Amino acid sequence: MFPRMIAAGWVLLAAPALAQIGNPGNLAPDTAMQDAATPAPHQRNAHDTLSYQLLAAGGMAEVALAQLALDRTGSDELRSFAEMMVRDHSDANQRLAALAEAANVPLPEGPDPEHQAMQERLAGLEGGDFDLAYIRGQITDHQKTVQLLSAEVTGGQDAELQRLAAELLPVVQGHLDSARDIHARLAGISPAVSPAPVARPDTAAPPAPAAVSPAPPAAPAAPETP
Repeated sequence: MFPRMIAAGWVLLAAPALAQIGNPGNLAPDTAMQDAATPAPHQRNAHDTLSYQLLAAGGMAEVALAQLALDRTGSDELRSFAEMMVRDHSDANQRLAALAEAANVPLPEGPDPEHQAMQERLAGLEGGDFDLAYIRGQITDHQKTVQLLSAEVTGGQDAELQRLAAELLPVVQGHLDSARDIHARLAGISPAVSPAPVARPDTAAPPAPAAVSPAPPAAPAAPETP
């Protein structure tokens, strides 16, 4: 069930919505109200339900991928980035889990199939190939998460989840900026220059013919003696 919800989630969360905490303009039909204009705590609409699933699956994946990076990378810069991912996303995961428990929302138990496949691909890489593939994946993931958090802030109904999304948004944007900077430096390394190919003896070009000097003009004939 969760993978299907996650796959469909990006389409729904891309829809425009009103930017307001609690979002009375986008209430689910069965929403319990605290007063005439305010939903009761932990009342959620479709945006909220999908945000819980996507944020939980993505957050667990970020920690798992960062731990793999700590085991594989030889780059101090990438290691620092991965440590930040473990720290920040572990904290966000705990806060999200607390909200989900209070709202009685079940969460996935691990990363979604897309992130599992990504981890398997990365596990087969080493050195610079791993570093580039990992940081490229981080750019893609954080772009999606920025969109997800923005959509929750503008289109969600669960005020507590919206507030958490608003707090996490600048943090994730900072991660995205860092990932882009690191990628630019890693990708900007000049590739090794391949040596010029050496011709094999049987394919060597024949020597150029020697230049032939033009013959000097003939001397004029002597006049005949009468």
